[in-house]
Amino acid sequence: MKENYLKVTFPSLPENVSLSRVIVASFAAQLDFTLNELEEIRVATSEAVSNCVIHAYRQTSGEIRLELKIKDDTLQIKVLDQGCGISDLSLAKTPAYSTDPERMGLGLIFMESFMDEMTIESEPGQGTQVYMCKKPERSRSDHGTGQ
Repeated sequence: MKENYLKVTFPSLPENVSLSRVIVASFAAQLDFTLNELEEIRVATSEAVSNCVIHAYRQTSGEIRLELKIKDDTLQIKVLDQGCGISDLSLAKTPAYSTDPERMGLGLIFMESFMDEMTIESEPGQGTQVYMCKKPERSRSDHGTGQ
C-alpha cells in the first residue's frame, strides 16, 4: 500500500472527541484491521483527544492537531496540543492517577494497552504530543508468506 496521510486541526471542544473517533476509524479502514482493532484505535484516539480537551487547556480553549499516517502497513497517530503540558509524565502514567478527581485516570493505560506503541512528549507550558502506532494483526500473520 502506498503511504497516505491526513492532518486536521480542530478546537478543544468536547463534541470533537467523537469526531476524532470517526476520522481515525475511517482513515484506519484502509488497512486490514478487524472490527475489534478499529474499536481499540477509536478508544485510544478519543482518550488522547479527551486529555487535550480536559487537561491541556483547562478552563480555556485551544487547538488540537490530529495527524494520521499509513506507512509500511502501519497506522501512525499523533495527537498534539499547545496546552499546559504534563509536569510529571511518570506520575501521569500511574494507573488511576488524574489531575481531575472526577476522572478515573485510566486513559493512558487504555492507550498503551490498545496500541502496539505509545510515547508521550510533554513540556510544561509548551504542550503535549502523543504518538501511537498499530499494525493489523492479520498483516503480521501474513508477514513472510509472500501475501
